[in-house]
Amino acid sequence: MRRVRARRRIAAAAVGVTTLTNIALMSPALSGSAIAAPVHAGHSARGVKVVPAAAGEQSGNTAHGLLTTAQCQAKWQISCYSPNQFRQAYNLNPLYQAGVTGKGRTIVIVDSFGSPTIQHDLDVYSSRFGMKSTPVDVVKWGNVPRFDSTNPDQVGWAGETTLDVEMAHAVAPDAHIVLVESGADQNGDGTTGLREMMDAEKSLIDRGVGDVISQSFGATENTFPGFRNGDFSSIENLRYAFKDAAQHKVTVLAASGDGGATNTTASGNGDYPYRVNAWPSSDPLAVSVGGTQLHLDAKGDRIAPDSVFNDEGASGGGPSHVFARPSYQSGVEQVVGDHRGTPDVSMSAALKGGAWVYSSYDPKRVGWGVYVGTSEASPLFAGIVALADQVAGHRLGDIHQALYALSARPARNPSTGVVDVKDGTNNSYAGVTGYTAAKGYDMATGVGTIDAARFVPALAKEG
Repeated sequence: MRRVRARRRIAAAAVGVTTLTNIALMSPALSGSAIAAPVHAGHSARGVKVVPAAAGEQSGNTAHGLLTTAQCQAKWQISCYSPNQFRQAYNLNPLYQAGVTGKGRTIVIVDSFGSPTIQHDLDVYSSRFGMKSTPVDVVKWGNVPRFDSTNPDQVGWAGETTLDVEMAHAVAPDAHIVLVESGADQNGDGTTGLREMMDAEKSLIDRGVGDVISQSFGATENTFPGFRNGDFSSIENLRYAFKDAAQHKVTVLAASGDGGATNTTASGNGDYPYRVNAWPSSDPLAVSVGGTQLHLDAKGDRIAPDSVFNDEGASGGGPSHVFARPSYQSGVEQVVGDHRGTPDVSMSAALKGGAWVYSSYDPKRVGWGVYVGTSEASPLFAGIVALADQVAGHRLGDIHQALYALSARPARNPSTGVVDVKDGTNNSYAGVTGYTAAKGYDMATGVGTIDAARFVPALAKEG
């Protein structure tokens, strides 16, 4: 997330803003140098673990510059996963075999500045893993500057963009992708950048473009003007795109952030020393996507149940201080209280289970990197929604009611495809005590994660 702590490939976010991703490592065979760290949604730019690679060093797969999961564990003490492992882990292959690939549906991804090499990078990524690529339609919104690889903000957003596009494609390979590149960077207090992004989203919605929108950016609720005085109009006045999406049956997703139960201050120089939340993840009209850690073998089969993302960041989650509890969370009132609780659902986001991503926008760092953060989780789930839209034969729109209805069904009914995450780990971060994963809904992983072969048709039917 851009300010709500999400991930980006290299470092740096604008003051107080962050992307929901954290690029951690570059494959030694192709990088030749270390990658500086990235920004997190809801948090200021703080470096993720940097792993230097000696010039000319080769990985175990010299032909493609990728390490296997076992090699990543041996070299970096983390697991790194390919899209094929994700597909196995989320049980996507039965859907593909049945022709459910996202065909005929459109995923909209919104980022500042974008990446000048996004089509090429997606083509390389797809080819490496045996997938066909797909055209990326780029929509430039506002005065988008010429890409400058010496500008850390543009480089950071290019990493975010690359992650978003490649993760969405990994799940829904035949879905059409529209990338909105905004000319305005997002700042930390919600006064710059967000309105341009909302304008762009509303314009596309009104033109009938897009079935699901993935957002890997955000700002802490407390940083918006008027918050201290209980005046939430500065946030309310940004919700027009989401209201428009609801009317047009477009699903809106937002990464929950990488700061656990806290988030970045307006200055971007640290996190609040108490529990906070971030918008747009906290918006009742946006599906908040949190993060988990996958524990997979080389094939993508689980060797242990999913746990809460909590290593170089943590799954964003907790109660909103702006929005009251929406009706779809009435069944989890005992957990969220009187306010909107986040996240709603979770997907892979942990460093110790990061995703391989290919990029070439920075000529000094061309190659494969391992990315992490809920900026990974949101586009992964966007792909899931695109698959469900295809099965349904129409847009599902706001899926909250369906999601919570499926989650509320007895655990002995696996047909829902909702998989509870209840390993007992939590999303405490930066000294702020968070929330623990437990049976049923919790504010670390939401209703849990999904088994796509069951969840996609169940969501399509419920919606």
